[in-house]
Amino acid sequence: MRKWLLSLLIITYSFSLDLGHKVLEPEEAFQVTFIQNEKDLNIKLDLGKNIYLYDDKIEINITKPKKVALRDEMNLPKPVEYDGFIVHLDKLNLSLPYSLLKDKVDSNKYEIELKFQGCSKAGLCYAPMKEKKVIFFEASNIVDNIEKQEEIIEDALASNELLSETDSIANTFKDSSILLVLATFFGFGLLLSFTPCVFPMIPILSSIIVKASQNEKMSAKKGFFMSLVYVISMSIAYAMAGIIAGVFGANLQASLQNPYVLVTFALIFIALAFSMFGYFEIKLPQAIQSKINKTTDGKEQQGILGIAIMGFLSALIVGPCVAPPLAGALVYIGQTGDALLGGMALFVMSLGMGVPLLLIGIGAGKFMPKPGGWMMSVTKIFGIIMLGVAIWLLDRVLNPSITMYLWALLFLGTGIYLKIYTHILAELIKVVITILGVILFVGAVSGATNPLNPLDKFTSGVSFSQKDEISFTYIKNIKELEDEISKSLKPVILDFWASWCVSCKELDEITFKDNEVIAKLKNFTLLKVDVTENNEDDKAIQKKFGIVGPPALIFWDENKEEVKAAKIVGYKNPKEFLEIINRSF
Repeated sequence: MRKWLLSLLIITYSFSLDLGHKVLEPEEAFQVTFIQNEKDLNIKLDLGKNIYLYDDKIEINITKPKKVALRDEMNLPKPVEYDGFIVHLDKLNLSLPYSLLKDKVDSNKYEIELKFQGCSKAGLCYAPMKEKKVIFFEASNIVDNIEKQEEIIEDALASNELLSETDSIANTFKDSSILLVLATFFGFGLLLSFTPCVFPMIPILSSIIVKASQNEKMSAKKGFFMSLVYVISMSIAYAMAGIIAGVFGANLQASLQNPYVLVTFALIFIALAFSMFGYFEIKLPQAIQSKINKTTDGKEQQGILGIAIMGFLSALIVGPCVAPPLAGALVYIGQTGDALLGGMALFVMSLGMGVPLLLIGIGAGKFMPKPGGWMMSVTKIFGIIMLGVAIWLLDRVLNPSITMYLWALLFLGTGIYLKIYTHILAELIKVVITILGVILFVGAVSGATNPLNPLDKFTSGVSFSQKDEISFTYIKNIKELEDEISKSLKPVILDFWASWCVSCKELDEITFKDNEVIAKLKNFTLLKVDVTENNEDDKAIQKKFGIVGPPALIFWDENKEEVKAAKIVGYKNPKEFLEIINRSF
């Protein structure tokens, strides 16, 4: 009964609001514009119908390079009394002289902030709001030419002085032609082709071509065609995942990085490996084969379909990397809803990422030996590589110590397996691989977790407990984050991390272990949120800061203000990381 009464009260109150005054959205109720004139900055605050401002909530401040209150120096209009409060019923039109800024702080750049709070006569009060504007000086003089001012702002945007790298990339969609956007993203793809996102796809595609060449003659043309099918399927997957993430806010790639999917896909690679060892042959179900074989080129279509499926799944499971270009495209799609241009950009970027794969297809097709005993040996080697890809996937869900043992066993097993070959080169390779396996096993026993640095415990020169390292405090949700920021006496860094994120581990193992970075980060409060599970709390905190996936770093200054220009998406090496920190703090 109480629920019915409560519902009736809510409906009655909503109906009374509709009869009286329309309740406006915040952006309708308050519209702020900053106009930079020859001698002053004009600040206009237009109010919607039946909206008023509290006089004591109005603040005008310089926030950068340091915080200075300007309210007492401004000539605000005289307020009136309404409903027991001192308020402003009309719009504000304020003039901030440049001379006043110079008197307060001598700088070449200022960030001006307007704070306010208001209510609707319908009875709804809005949360406190604030708007900011950055203005520039040139050689200690005010920029009094609007065209020159716009050039300076554009230069600042290009150098990421005002916007983060991701936002700057998103901005290219709005200011550039379609052809330029697509060409730019193809270039981004070429750069991303040398990242860990693409590396695992190289042995996958190579193994497909090697397997196919066992039964038919391979040419450069056919190798290129097979790799093209793989790359186009991969690009379609990236574009689809990006559009879904941008439009619906659901990260398809992140959703597929759960233990069940990763273990299943790892088992598929293990099955592929044993197929290459000759234990069995993987084929499509008989019903599908029969349907396809009704055409004259049925067998060829089977191969193309398998390559397309592998390319599509590889993009979703194997390479879930987030880089500034990808994040920029997703931000643009999310803000504008323009899934067509955003999807085209992601598709073209993926084609750029696939260029090395196309080259591998051409090279493999041209230089692939004729079918025979030699090809059987090559196929088995690629089977070993498939096992390596399986371990690489399992590393996202298993304890790092376990994966170290798996890598050690793989190298030791490979060294023993190669004993069946008596060629001098095989002898040398098996010795090297066996030694690497022993080193990995010793590293695993010592507690090392990085296969690329298995002797870390022995080469550091000091015991593990004495090593100079940075320490993060883990938070789980927005409430815990706000609590940590409010009590921090230092600038704050929040690191978005996931166990399946390859670039996150690069940051941990390379950037965050650099001595200069460690020394610099001692001046910060370091927080980390683990979004591996991609649960509701994870999605909420990522949505709040516009994060499309890890790795990403958000910064706050000593005044608890978010430093948006410092936002980092994707991996940054120590030098790049320090440049961003030094520029922003």
